[in-house]
Amino acid sequence: MSPRIGCTADDFTGGTDVAAAFRRAGLRTALVFGVPGPDTPLPKDCDAAVVALKTRSTPVDEAIAESLDAQRWLWDQGVAQVCFKYCSTFDSTPRGNIGQVTDALLENAGARVTLHCPASPPNGRTVYQGHLFVHDQLLSDSPLRHHPLNPMTDSSLPRLLSAQTPHPVGLIGWPTVRQGVEAVREALIAHERAGTRHVIADALSDDDLAVLGAAALELAVVAGAAGLAEGLGHAYPATTHATPEPRPLDGPAAVLAGSCSARTLEQIAHFHAAGLPSLHLDVLAAAAGRDVVGEALAWYDDQDPARPVLLHASAPPEELAAIQARLGVAEAAAQVEDLLGSLAVHLVERGVRRLLVAGGETSGAVTTALNVRSVLVGDEADPGVPWTHATTETGGLSLMLKSGNFGAPDLFVRALRTPAEPK
Repeated sequence: MSPRIGCTADDFTGGTDVAAAFRRAGLRTALVFGVPGPDTPLPKDCDAAVVALKTRSTPVDEAIAESLDAQRWLWDQGVAQVCFKYCSTFDSTPRGNIGQVTDALLENAGARVTLHCPASPPNGRTVYQGHLFVHDQLLSDSPLRHHPLNPMTDSSLPRLLSAQTPHPVGLIGWPTVRQGVEAVREALIAHERAGTRHVIADALSDDDLAVLGAAALELAVVAGAAGLAEGLGHAYPATTHATPEPRPLDGPAAVLAGSCSARTLEQIAHFHAAGLPSLHLDVLAAAAGRDVVGEALAWYDDQDPARPVLLHASAPPEELAAIQARLGVAEAAAQVEDLLGSLAVHLVERGVRRLLVAGGETSGAVTTALNVRSVLVGDEADPGVPWTHATTETGGLSLMLKSGNFGAPDLFVRALRTPAEPK
């Protein structure tokens, strides 16, 4: 059976987030990492296929080329509708790549209009009057204004998107969304007739996203966060599969954290407060040539394999700023990715079978280093944070790829608790 809906995601944790959304909607979902080739494996009997890329902050021409390759591969798998998944905080460079990639996907599909909505109410992201909120704060007033790669200092989605595309940007306000599916469809038709290519929709709840998903079911391309994808998923007829869902493996577990988000820092602090072993990785020392990986592995070898461990390069804003001032933003990020990607390979060689990775760029580095090309999506530990299970290559490996801002403060401890431990 061919998948019915496909998705390209602009980073790896975004891929797991949207794959979890499809699964919540009752779709058996496969997740592929990186630009697929002709021989890229896709698990059988899947309703949805997600291609996780690393195009959020790459040069625009590269982001477009990879996204179009993914779109064509999804078409080859039989999908009719492609969702472009970007972050629920809309973060990108000031010049793109959300608008440019969406334009390219639309042109490649011969489509004239698309619906955008980055709302994710379970994670506190809502859109009202075209402005993006993080809980009760405008995006520009939230901690996301300190994002290390893409600081978000504007909350107006029409203004942000208009800077990334030459095409008109419109809005479907919340009063229209609350009128239901037909009202939204009529608004989309009116925008298309008026020549508006990009239509942003307000959404304050999962019910709003269900309305938007049903209204956008016939569009060749839609764009937004995982909430819109879940709304689309619910609009597709339900299916049943005889294949059992995968479950997290037993065995040694580790957390690798590169995100510097406020929520990841909370999760690190909670792990440490729980009395579990953790090690901070010195990025400046690694850049100066010290064998930080070797030191970390020697530390790991002294730990009890029955207890999960945490190795992290995460830092609070002031410490991160000092590192970036010394190395530059790009080099600092590259050092973190190299450290954690290398550690992932050595940890799996040492028998780690459950690996929790915090941060989108870090997740990309880890899955690439491990040569994990595709996974099946399993249960969520928190909204948007599912366990995934390698289908080939590494075989027995369960991965949880967590966006920096996602998950409760106790996620690391709770997700890696062994069955024998009390809850």
